[in-house]
Amino acid sequence: MCYDCGSTSRRSFTRFLAAGAGLTVLAACTPEAPKAAAPSSAVPSPSPSPAAVTASAVPTAETVPTAETATAAGSPAAPSPTPSASATLARQFSLDDPASPWVIVNKHRPLKPADYVPADLARPAVAISAAGEAALLNSTTAAAAEAMFAAAARDGVAMVLASGYRSYNTQVTTYNGYVAARGQADADTASARPGHSEHQTGWAFDIGDGGGACSFQPCFAEQPAATWAKENGHRFGFVVRYPWMLHPITGYYYEPWHLRYVGVEAATDMLNRGIGTLEEYFGLEAAPAYL
Repeated sequence: MCYDCGSTSRRSFTRFLAAGAGLTVLAACTPEAPKAAAPSSAVPSPSPSPAAVTASAVPTAETVPTAETATAAGSPAAPSPTPSASATLARQFSLDDPASPWVIVNKHRPLKPADYVPADLARPAVAISAAGEAALLNSTTAAAAEAMFAAAARDGVAMVLASGYRSYNTQVTTYNGYVAARGQADADTASARPGHSEHQTGWAFDIGDGGGACSFQPCFAEQPAATWAKENGHRFGFVVRYPWMLHPITGYYYEPWHLRYVGVEAATDMLNRGIGTLEEYFGLEAAPAYL
């Protein structure tokens, strides 16, 4: 979820949101802990509550009662489930298993186990600006990324892998650095708690523009790499995980650089249905803040 932005980009993003929309940035992942003397440059707004999202906007997986209140025998009628949009797909995958392409990790759904490590981490054959573990993805995501980057290049768009896998221990160091510098409340607006980052699954990564323009800044949304990925990512199984203005559901403000692999069928179905978040698509509750 952040997306590996440096402290300068973080402050730029915060000033942009404060001036333009009155919001503070909520970024779920950062590559480095902040300097101890670098407190937030803006007063964070309170995290949106689940009540801010209407029931119609966020379908849930809860059951609802049938029209009849009792059967002929007088006992209550069995509730009928409300299917999620994803239920129409022929193949179904776990939402809980971190090795599943449909695993949902957010502020309400930590990874289990919290220190999960993908068994098949690999370095994709693409342009990479990251180093060490951040240059890795799980093998399925790596193969899909290679196909997507190659297609973008054929269209004249240079795309770079800016941040991939992040281990639990790395997230501990990053998050604790923010807590020490800013306090936990403010840290939770800037960095995912350990065990709550999509980067740890190997299913997500951040992209950059080949020219390095606007990395992890709002203006990245207008760069060729971002616009191409938004329009074409579904062809390779990717969605923009944290879309514009859907932070009351995802818990994070718009991050056009953060892509998540869910498979071609699901990503294309989401696009065709006009569903922006995984929470909505899989019938899960909104997760604007930690429980």
